Amino acid sequence: MPTPPGPGTGPGSSPSGPGPATIQPLHRPCRGGLVVSGEINPGGSIEPIHNVVTLAEMAVEKGAQAVRMPVASRRQLFDLSDDMATKVDTQCYRDVRDTLLQALME
Repeated sequence: MPTPPGPGTGPGSSPSGPGPATIQPLHRPCRGGLVVSGEINPGGSIEPIHNVVTLAEMAVEKGAQAVRMPVASRRQLFDLSDDMATKVDTQCYRDVRDTLLQALME
């Protein structure tokens, strides 16, 4: 039986290690039913979402139980219907790294 290639031996890698195009899996389960939304601009700041209600409705329609969004978008949640607000857990984040770690640890 052939031995699987080791790290740094696949396509897009160099002899010194994985190349920039190589994606390494985390090998950790993520919280199921979670949607994390947001956009990071090249400067590193998080852009607000302009259609939070639509995002939450689509997430519930697809089976999500929780939606994490940038804290700058929280004011739009007042437009979320009472019925939809009871179906989805909305959470806000300020730091992308922290929200990723929280999703992996829950």
